[in-house]
Parts: sequence; structure tokens; C-alpha cells
Amino acid sequence: MKKAEYWISRLGLEPHPEGGYFRQVYKASEEITEGLPERYTGPRAYSTSIYFLLTEDNFSSFHRLQSDEIWHFYYGSSIRIHLISPEGNYTHVDVGQNMEKGQYFQGLIPNNHWFAAEILEKKYGLVGCTVAPGFAFEDFELAERANLIQLFPQHEALITRFTRS
Repeated sequence: MKKAEYWISRLGLEPHPEGGYFRQVYKASEEITEGLPERYTGPRAYSTSIYFLLTEDNFSSFHRLQSDEIWHFYYGSSIRIHLISPEGNYTHVDVGQNMEKGQYFQGLIPNNHWFAAEILEKKYGLVGCTVAPGFAFEDFELAERANLIQLFPQHEALITRFTRS
């Protein structure tokens, strides 16, 4: 199995604010300019995609997006995505290649859901993430631990584990 450093170098990945490493590989050349829900502050690309790599010594911190996101499993460890709905319901989805263990090649994160992720088995996991309407950093909100615990005190242990401050 190739090391994480190979993929970071080969794919030109950089540190992501939520944790892990990423690089945008696609942004649609056309934009949605009308008919978007009010939660968007302006036009958005039809779709965007990134490579995202998570290592065993790191995690993806709780954050949320204004758009739906689909994670596509590529290589390495399966990854568990922890989700908290706007109503406070917890669920998770495992992206990976072992269907017998309840893993799927793709996992959906609905818009406005808080989510965090961790690898499950090996040293790292490599996925692709597709966002539609396309990702814009103004639609990205990194959770602040105290605020998220105040919203969802029933998930305090999980939130503490997957936030940095």
C-alpha cells in the first residue's frame, strides 16, 4: 500500500482547514445565477469536486455546508462520516469497499448537517468529494465546540472528540 505522503505529493494536496488534505480538481464553468435558495449569497458553480485524504493522526472537524456533498471512496482505509441533523439526530455513514461491514462506495451528507470524519482501519483514506451546487468557502462553517455543544448537548462527547476548539 502506498503511503499517504505519496498521494499528497502526487495529487498536489494541501492542508484543509477542517483537517486532512485536499485539492480542488473540478469546478463547473457554468454558474447557477437564478433560483437558488436564499441561503446562498450569490451565484454558484453547478458542481465542484475535490480529492480529500484523511490520515490516522488527524480527523475532519465538525463543519457544515449549504450544499449537499457526496463522498466517493477511492483507496486505503474506509472512513466513517458522523452526521448531526439540524434537529439534533445522529447517524453515520461508512465509505469504503467492504459491503459486508455496511460500507458503501458513496456517502451523502445533506446540506446544513454538521459532519465530521475519521478513518477506520489503516493509515489513511483517500476519497473524492462532489458538491452541488458547487462549493464556495462562504458556504463553509467550521464548528466552534462550545456553540455546537450548546445546540446539541446530547452529543457532547462526539462533538468534543471531533472539534479542535
